[in-house]
Amino acid sequence: MLSRLMSGSVRSLEREFSCTVRLLDDTEYTCTIQRDAKGQYLFDLICHHLNLLEKDYFGIRYVDPDKQRHWLEFTKSISKQMKSQPPFTMCLRVKFYPPDPAALKEEITRYLVFLQLKRDLYHGRLLCKTSDAAILAAYILQAEIGDYDPGKHPEGYSSKFQFFPKHSEKLERRIAEIHKTELIGQTPETSELNFLQKAQMLETYGVDPHPCKDVSGNPAFLAFTPFGFVVLQGNKRVHFLKWNEVTKLKFEGKTFHVYANQKEDKKIILTYFAPTPEACKHLWKCGVENQAFYKLEKSSQVRTVSSSNLFFKGSRFRYSGRVAKEVMEQSAKIKREPPEIHRAGLVPSRSCPSITHGPRLSSVPRTRRRAVHISIMEGLESLRDSAHSTPVRSVSHGESFIPRSRSHAAEAGDGSAVIADESYNPSDSVLPTPVAEHSLELAVSRQINGAPCSIEEEKESEAGTPMGGELGELGADSRAAGSLQVAALSEAEQVNKFVLSVLRLLLVTIGLLFVLLLLLIVLTESDLDVAFLRDIRQTPEFEQFHYEYFCPLRRWFACKLRWVGGLLINK
Repeated sequence: MLSRLMSGSVRSLEREFSCTVRLLDDTEYTCTIQRDAKGQYLFDLICHHLNLLEKDYFGIRYVDPDKQRHWLEFTKSISKQMKSQPPFTMCLRVKFYPPDPAALKEEITRYLVFLQLKRDLYHGRLLCKTSDAAILAAYILQAEIGDYDPGKHPEGYSSKFQFFPKHSEKLERRIAEIHKTELIGQTPETSELNFLQKAQMLETYGVDPHPCKDVSGNPAFLAFTPFGFVVLQGNKRVHFLKWNEVTKLKFEGKTFHVYANQKEDKKIILTYFAPTPEACKHLWKCGVENQAFYKLEKSSQVRTVSSSNLFFKGSRFRYSGRVAKEVMEQSAKIKREPPEIHRAGLVPSRSCPSITHGPRLSSVPRTRRRAVHISIMEGLESLRDSAHSTPVRSVSHGESFIPRSRSHAAEAGDGSAVIADESYNPSDSVLPTPVAEHSLELAVSRQINGAPCSIEEEKESEAGTPMGGELGELGADSRAAGSLQVAALSEAEQVNKFVLSVLRLLLVTIGLLFVLLLLLIVLTESDLDVAFLRDIRQTPEFEQFHYEYFCPLRRWFACKLRWVGGLLINK
């Protein structure tokens, strides 16, 4: 009896597994789910825990053993998607950034998007001028600690908060000045709303960078935003395609293609190379989902997309979910009392150091930190990109590119900022807030006059201190490669692929005809008494075909075979 009970409990445990999801405020939600549970079930549990209704903007990210990141597919079983063994660790993140975050219906949704953007600001994905950075940081400060109080906030109190990896003293003073004088009386809700409105206007709002290389081998960062497809390369934003201009996305192995129609029916093909086939497939799936979410009017317009033009080759993927327009229409129908929000501003956290002798304040995860030396160009504060959508193993220090700013000499007199950074990786199974080392350093600055973004990258020393020595100038070829990279497939390539495609189609057609012939012979010549064969033989159509077509054809073949046999015997 006891052994049966024990075996039953073991089988029950085998049918269940533990799953931990790291939320945007760094708290953890742990649950036990059935082995055959789908991703939608886990996502609904989290949204119920957060009391979140506008949930279509969010997703669950996980990392496989090869350090490649993925979005959990809600229509598939969780255990079949995860390549590792339970317990599983994942992260709740904003998957589709709202085109207008300040217009979200509920405050709880705006608060979660605020937490995501605060994380983006820290990790360098949300980049801006020094003036904008000071305002954004002051909004965060006001939302977390309220009005300035001389008794609670000593001199230099803003330096105790890590809005960015590390601030210059001038920026810290400016943050404190704005907080003291311009934001008095603002509630956390108002400060967060102002933060969202400011962040939305930045060019890098919603950027989730995917490191790649162009056809010349130069590093580039590809991203999908609420407004279109973006390519960042060298020290510029070299390309931007609106979603209505993008006609097709496809990949083959490590190669990623973007087809687009621009003004005056100008057709272009952009070609880039991902570090691994897995990274390229992840890039392609992200692009397909973002295009469907932001471009389509209705979810009924979503179609299954193939990754290749070739017959019977490539991956097939279909976005499952509502599109942006439907989400906004559904949000407008929400009528309930606003749910209570438990802000993490004064809750102890391992994310960010607090004011001396005060409570620890929440920010982004803080485990291992690195330093990168970035000069200030025309008053722009540059932060690095964590490149968090690419496997860490696929990028080496030798692949980093290090352009030097044209105004570096002029900036030398103003001093330089040392910004430390860390790259968040939810796959680490040892640290409570896992970290992945990454060597690509990206800094993008947006100019006041609306010119393209400026990107600077520098290598870091193994000790985590700024790298000594001057950065070398990019050559003329590198600067030229920083411009628009429009690569059309050569005519020979297209012909070869067309021939291969036709041959593949021909072979498949011959194979199908052979199978049909075998089935026909079985139906007409064999004595197999199988139910479905008997039913087919008894139909009038088959009997007519058998006596009027098949029997004469069989006699003709038999006659020809006897004639050929006779010729061979006579010889």
